[in-house]
Amino acid sequence: MIKNYLKSAFRNIKRHPFISFINIFGLTVGLTCCLLILSYIINERSYDKFNKNADDIYRVTRIFYSGPNVESLHLSSVAPPFGPLLQTAFPDIKKMTRVLPTGNTALKYKDKLFNEKNAAFADENFFDFFTVPVTKGDPRKGLIDPYSVMLTEDVAKRYFGDEDPMNKAIQLDNGKHEFKVSGIFKAFPANSHTHPDILMSFNTLKDTAVYGEKQLETNFGNNSFFTYLLFPKNYYIDRVKAQLPDFLDKYVHLQGMPGNIKTHQATKLTLQKLTDIHLRSHLDDEIEENGDIKRVYIFSAIALFILLIACINYMNLSTARSALRAKEIGVRKVVGAERKEIINQFLSESVLITWVALILAVVCTALLIPFVNNFSGQHLSFNNLLQWNVLLPVLALPFIIGIVSGIYPAIFMSSFKPVRVLKGIVKTGSGGVSFRKVLVVVQFAISIILIVATTVVFQQLQYIQNKDLGFSKDHILTMDYVGDLTGRYDAFKADLLKNTAIKDVGRSSRIPSGRLLDDQNAQVLQGGTMQSIKVDLKFITTDYGFVPTYGMQMAAGRNFSLAFATDTNNYIINETAVKMLGWGPPQNALGKDISYGGIKGKVIGVVKDFHFESLHQPIISLLFQLPPARRSYFGKISIKVDGHNVQAAVDAIRTTWHNYLPNTPFDFTFLDEKFDQLYRSEQQQSSLFTIFSCIAIFIACLGLFGLSAFTITQRVKEIGVRKVLGASVPQIVTELSKDFLKLVLVATVLAIPIAGWAMWNWLQGFAFHVGLAWWIFVVAGIIALIIAFATISFQSVKAALANPVKSLRSE
Repeated sequence: MIKNYLKSAFRNIKRHPFISFINIFGLTVGLTCCLLILSYIINERSYDKFNKNADDIYRVTRIFYSGPNVESLHLSSVAPPFGPLLQTAFPDIKKMTRVLPTGNTALKYKDKLFNEKNAAFADENFFDFFTVPVTKGDPRKGLIDPYSVMLTEDVAKRYFGDEDPMNKAIQLDNGKHEFKVSGIFKAFPANSHTHPDILMSFNTLKDTAVYGEKQLETNFGNNSFFTYLLFPKNYYIDRVKAQLPDFLDKYVHLQGMPGNIKTHQATKLTLQKLTDIHLRSHLDDEIEENGDIKRVYIFSAIALFILLIACINYMNLSTARSALRAKEIGVRKVVGAERKEIINQFLSESVLITWVALILAVVCTALLIPFVNNFSGQHLSFNNLLQWNVLLPVLALPFIIGIVSGIYPAIFMSSFKPVRVLKGIVKTGSGGVSFRKVLVVVQFAISIILIVATTVVFQQLQYIQNKDLGFSKDHILTMDYVGDLTGRYDAFKADLLKNTAIKDVGRSSRIPSGRLLDDQNAQVLQGGTMQSIKVDLKFITTDYGFVPTYGMQMAAGRNFSLAFATDTNNYIINETAVKMLGWGPPQNALGKDISYGGIKGKVIGVVKDFHFESLHQPIISLLFQLPPARRSYFGKISIKVDGHNVQAAVDAIRTTWHNYLPNTPFDFTFLDEKFDQLYRSEQQQSSLFTIFSCIAIFIACLGLFGLSAFTITQRVKEIGVRKVLGASVPQIVTELSKDFLKLVLVATVLAIPIAGWAMWNWLQGFAFHVGLAWWIFVVAGIIALIIAFATISFQSVKAALANPVKSLRSE
């Protein structure tokens, strides 16, 4: 029986190649999109699961409060004492490991100089947490000895070529420290939340010349250490979470806190599952950029939408050719076929077509994945789809989709009465027509939602790119500040400014495009005494050249100046800080007494508000300070160059850099590139929305083509009569098109509130964003109408130009 069903299915595909091609093509496109998105979803959800104990590993994070339950900062890293203290306080913790990334690190081997971006200090049991193959050395002993280092295979190849790297020495900080290679490990897979290339022994930090053992045991202020805990299998983690406030009160005593405030009221520890970090963690100072579970949900919905449109297509196209198969159904019934057999026949045909489409979709997916990776920056793999828990549902798709898309046409066509269809009388009934209209409305509603989404995302990106940030980000080159410049910086700066292509030079602890994470206890003069403020006041350390380098404008007062020796104890704040402190106009802030980090001074200037962070974040209260001697540090150098002579400026900076720092690699980034990176995911989202919108509209047009073909087939005699009575081609086209265009209008009305709600929620992820203009929805509807009319016109004009004699011959 099944063999006969398949035979008939093949014959019908051959008998109606054009309709079959459209069916297969639509399903192939839909399934290809689904498989590509499925590969993306599998990849996103696979992060860190390669680790042997992934389900039992938790990362410790730290929250700071600026007031009662007012969260000011949530760091993904914590202070170094927390790891050992937690292991002492909670015996159920099996193991603990810490990782301290070093940022850009200058390393040297013989005459080879390298600037490494992915170096870190790691505890000796690091490989008990992260399951990465060690190809040389012992993973249990490689990081025990101080000044030992383990490298990835690629790094070892760069440093040592074909030499055996084991026990060879590489130098850190211009030879101040020498590390012996104790092991080689495979590079971390792409689906890891961290990718260290160089691991230095954590025990090295006990050396006071590097960090100091006492600092590791007592410094609760340096929250730069990523700390991971390993628990027993299926451990009830809430048991530990509930005891963390008492743990903080017992072990941590923060300086400068009022006596009535307990430690857990000022700071909090949380435990975050390792496998949740990539998709569900968007904390301050993440070790790498993470994904977003919302994006996974969005693209999952898009995949389902496109597949739904493809299934609707099949229904419409199958019923559209029902008149062509009416006599076949009549003959089958006359010779004894039961209704269930006819239904099985049509379902077999539907499943077969879906199987063909799936095979083609698998081939297309394999071919397209490399292009998708290049386009999106992802690391998708076709092998993701070959896992048994994925492959089985994929192989079930032809049966599921075949039945879903084929059940309505099968039931509809199996209901034909043989006596009537053999006479050429095929009536569908209003219910059937209404159902098909509903399908088209659904298709175009989905398409319009995607058009609106694409437009809003594009608008927001344009807004981001064109918004005045309150400073100049163009032609600013940024570099890491190197400690060896201290004492020679003024001469270094003077040599740079001798070149006319270099305009300004400034130093700071952080630069715009980064996060504002640093704060200290602030007090202002109130009622004759210094009182702690409730405002979350962040700070950056700057020098005299920072403000002019970035072209920031003063709302009141002045910049720091060498002419005023007292400026080392004075401060500049932004307009938001003035507002939050309740000081009124910016001029009122000048001369106000303020103590920050225990250093008392006065406000000498108010800088106009500017966007230090991305537009996802609101502008927050900010303070600039010159570095006091006991807190003399900078993180970055910023250099403003002539936009007409950028290359000459870069060459001059490189030459000057090597004159002063011959053993430090010259490495820089332009600030505008850093800002572009902040919105990289939105840019990718915009491009993907555009692609999927076009695909959805294209498939929806195939569906509309099917419905128009069906309806026009039913109205052939009516068209003939109209032509005989003198109707023109435009009149007939208008008459045939208006019903379909009404469906698109209905789809627009239904899509507008859904699209508006979805995009309003998306825009809430930005503190600064565009509004949802009414014209966006109007334009989306007009685009859908134009596309629909163009699709319908093909069939309508063809029918209007047909010879009426042929259609009326049977009369």
